[in-house]
Amino acid sequence: MNRYLSGLALVALLLRAGLACAQDDPKPVDQSAYNLFNPTPDSALRAFCTDRPTKSNNPCTVDPGRFQVESDILNATFQRTGGVTTDTYLFTSPNLKIGLTANTDAELAFTPAETVVTHDHGMNSTITGFGDLFARLKWNLIGNSGGDLSIALSPYVKLPTARHGIGDGTVEEGLLIPVQYNLPAGWQLGFNGEVDALKNQDDTGRHVNYVAIFSIAHPITKTVTGSAEFWTDYNDDPSGIVRERSFDLALAWIPPRTPNLQFDGGVNIGLNNATPGAQVYVGVSRRF
Repeated sequence: MNRYLSGLALVALLLRAGLACAQDDPKPVDQSAYNLFNPTPDSALRAFCTDRPTKSNNPCTVDPGRFQVESDILNATFQRTGGVTTDTYLFTSPNLKIGLTANTDAELAFTPAETVVTHDHGMNSTITGFGDLFARLKWNLIGNSGGDLSIALSPYVKLPTARHGIGDGTVEEGLLIPVQYNLPAGWQLGFNGEVDALKNQDDTGRHVNYVAIFSIAHPITKTVTGSAEFWTDYNDDPSGIVRERSFDLALAWIPPRTPNLQFDGGVNIGLNNATPGAQVYVGVSRRF
């Protein structure tokens, strides 16, 4: 965990030192007077910001007192390893968010219907059920209402609501650290660090899992934004270390007359045998 936090600090310092004067900051949005019980009026809303569509999370939080839904409509993952085929389908997977203060929100994510189809050397199985439940807080440390640099902390806990064959039946926890830097000409550079405490595969205890994501995004038109990222996961399970990597591409579209609505889609391409070969999805987000 220390090396990830050290790397995060180094990235932030380099960006701040090298790019602090790259562009003028937009006028900050003051939301200090608003909270869960005194919702932000439309006139004081920040720009619509979501954690979709890529694996990256953004440092932004939901405006205080406002509600936001971000969800896959359909998400399909295809994995081929050692002659075993595993296809996983998510039929919606909403992340429900509510703004608590100007810089804090609470989030609840789950999958109402998940199907896992396995073909293993002539043996076929299909399991369908509810997925695990993820409860999360996000606390923005800097840059939520303006400025080039934005950083947040986001601890989470996973509750084992999924049936056997879909989930591992164990409470698990973790911490995400999303960082974003606004570059000239509308470019955005992002880094996500994550550390998780996961169940050992042989059920003998816990081990640490690390995630790092490097991303870049840029508007293609006034309403469409494209993004690309490199995702890597280092799972330090005692039964054997697993390293996953993927290259991810995505598009997000905010219709011109509906600034609180976003449609998106993307594809994640596995870069080694341990990673699913492909994951494709389409989704939608809405702020209320």
